[in-house]
Amino acid sequence: MFRVPLLVALALSITFGVGILSAVSALKATVGFGSISLGPWVAFPNAQTADTDPYAKAHRARTGKLLYGGAEGLQFTAAKDDSGATLTTACSYDISGTTPPARFWTLYSANTGDVPLRATSDLPGALNAWTVLRKPDTSFVIHVSPSARPDNWLAVPRAGAFKLVLTLLDTPAAGSSGVIDLAMPKIVKTECGNG
Repeated sequence: MFRVPLLVALALSITFGVGILSAVSALKATVGFGSISLGPWVAFPNAQTADTDPYAKAHRARTGKLLYGGAEGLQFTAAKDDSGATLTTACSYDISGTTPPARFWTLYSANTGDVPLRATSDLPGALNAWTVLRKPDTSFVIHVSPSARPDNWLAVPRAGAFKLVLTLLDTPAAGSSGVIDLAMPKIVKTECGNG
């Protein structure tokens, strides 16, 4: 007597469960379409606009992050170095070069779940356009390492894989289609181990 309703309820629970899990995994897999890669740096310039694809809109709604308008800012992330190896806190890296033109920029490290990494509150967990030390030609070298380094040092805790997040604010690159011509800083592994 209860066999048919029980089978229908079981079939519906499995169907809804699989549907919800597949939707959540699709939202975790991508920010949307239209990514731009410049070396190891990746940006989604259309993810923040009104005419973006449905996956980007759903991802934006799920994460609840504050996003910039089309001409306000552009966020680049890098999970690999210039050689294609995954960034890990067991190694040290040098970020060198210049950023694309921007009124202001910030750089910090985050884990693979987009949570910012902080070694301790007294160590530099982020750098920006006003605090970075520059060479006479306006280029810079930022040392990303769990161990102290001279000059520009971005401290990362020993926490495994991580990514770098570079946000350009009030940049002409955010509102133009010329993003592909931009020169991004290089990320080079300098050492691995306890150094």
